This record gives sequence, C-alpha cells and structure tokens, in this order.
Amino acid sequence: QVQLVESGGGLVQAGGSLRLSCAASGRIFSINSMGWYRQAPGKQRELVASATVSGRTNYADSVKGRFTISRDNAKRTVYLQMNSLKPEDTAIYYCNAQIIVSPTPTTFHTLDAWGQGTLVTVSS
Repeated sequence: QVQLVESGGGLVQAGGSLRLSCAASGRIFSINSMGWYRQAPGKQRELVASATVSGRTNYADSVKGRFTISRDNAKRTVYLQMNSLKPEDTAIYYCNAQIIVSPTPTTFHTLDAWGQGTLVTVSS
C-alpha cells in the first residue's frame, strides 16, 4: 500500500505565500519523479512543477519565478513553496509521484500515485 499525504493548503491574500508538503509512505522501493499539479474550477488539471530524483526541475510558465519545488529524498517528501500568489493560482493542488514498488525480489512496478488534493485559495 502506497500513500501520498499532502498538507499546507489554505486561504491567503494576493501577494502572500504558502508552502505545500507531500509525504510518500508505504512499501516503497524508490521514487522517480515527484511533482505538483493543480485543477481550478472548470479547468483541466495542469502540471505546476516537477522534480527528478537528481533534482532537475520543471515549471509551468505561469509560476516560473514565483514557485519553487524541492524534495527531500530521505524523507520521501516533496515541497512547493509558493510566493507572490495571485487569485488565478486558486485551485486544488495534487501531489504526484512515480513510485517504484517491488512485490518480490525480482519484480518491480511503477505506480503513478496521487495525493488527495489540498485546496489553495488566493483572495484579491
């Protein structure tokens, strides 16, 4: 059983900051990419930021320079520091991870795991 648990969402005024956290737990062999997606009302889910195990990062153009993704591989945790928040950043934010599990010593599978989502609301 693999689980991603998010925390850190909430209500903030425009220009403010929030920090999201997402911790992976369970029978995990290793974790490849970890990232954050968001879905605003009436819109499709979109990638916000991602980070490889080596630390390579990727950002949506709309958040570059404002958001920073980081991960602590020892803690199996990914963070999203969000600064200079705008009302258009309002959305449910979902953690995603590509998790390698090994049910037997010679068997490996990749799970596309998702967190339950955390709501970020930015007021104008």
